[in-house]
Amino acid sequence: MRYLLACLIALWAAGAAAGPIRIKDLVEFDGVRGNDLVGYGLVVGLNGTGDGIRNAPFTEEIMSNLLERLGVNVTGETFRPKNVAAVFVTATLPPFARAGSQIDVTVSAIGDAKSLLGGTLVMTPLNAADGEIYAVAQGTIIAGGVSAEGEAASVTQGVPTAGTIPSGARVEREIAFDLRSLDTVRLALRTPDFTTAARIEEAINQEFRKPVALMTDPGTVALSITATGVRSPAHVLGKIENIVVEPEQRARVVIDQRSGTIVMGQDVRISRVAVSQGNLTLRVEEAPNAVQPNPFAEGETVVVPRTSASITEEPGIGMAEIRDGASLSEVVAGLNALGVSPRDMIDILKSINAAGALHAEFVVQ
Repeated sequence: MRYLLACLIALWAAGAAAGPIRIKDLVEFDGVRGNDLVGYGLVVGLNGTGDGIRNAPFTEEIMSNLLERLGVNVTGETFRPKNVAAVFVTATLPPFARAGSQIDVTVSAIGDAKSLLGGTLVMTPLNAADGEIYAVAQGTIIAGGVSAEGEAASVTQGVPTAGTIPSGARVEREIAFDLRSLDTVRLALRTPDFTTAARIEEAINQEFRKPVALMTDPGTVALSITATGVRSPAHVLGKIENIVVEPEQRARVVIDQRSGTIVMGQDVRISRVAVSQGNLTLRVEEAPNAVQPNPFAEGETVVVPRTSASITEEPGIGMAEIRDGASLSEVVAGLNALGVSPRDMIDILKSINAAGALHAEFVVQ
């Protein structure tokens, strides 16, 4: 874990010297986005790991409907196959996807199927939020786990009830979007910031040598296509997306309590503060003792409780003073050199923030 903290500090130092970033990596172009698709389908060909029909009656229903469409009459028939599973199929239709192109899909079991390994997804329509069908998925599933079981034990690694089908869906309908008709395109910053937006505006205006971009708020820069003198918005966007800009970042500290990870920004500063930390361990042990009567004597066996309790104070760090204006990387490096565990380091940073000495946005996950 200490090696991990050292790596994080090294990454922080490398980030401090990071160069300019392309505009295409900082913004999203208004209207140029993907659309979520979802469908309900059937996976067949499983090796006895499918849904139990009694626990998942919807699997029997969709299978009956599928066989009816294929001309097989199953009305009134009773069948309980173990090689089929009902699934949800999800995908993202990328922007400007054309009819006939292929996209990846994710398949997830919704019944009590144990595994989708080796299964094949039967033709499944994928709908968007408007209810229209935009793609059709079908293919062999690549599951992300493995499962095995015997008479008295079983083992599962990963998630065998979910998988993907690379290029498993074919686009049947295109999203209606006419990029050529746009007179103004808005650039939406992924991380809104006044300074970054102003730098993007300045860089675009310098590229065209006239005022064609205007920052409207910290998260939006409006670009006038007509003012650039270029008729095609696609050519304008292709010209500006590779312009490099140095983004400005807010001072931020992100802590993940589950893994003990600490990530910090380069502009985090700490005011002068003193820190002292120690650990108290309370231990309570139960050791009941059974007392039996003497041989040939009347009486009952009695369980006598015996409890031992102790409090141990583990050595921590003594009173340490942090100088005014110290960076958080220096503080973390110093605490790491003193042998402070990541969990204790997180508690110390929380206390420093509560004291008002940590000048940054503090995010705990």
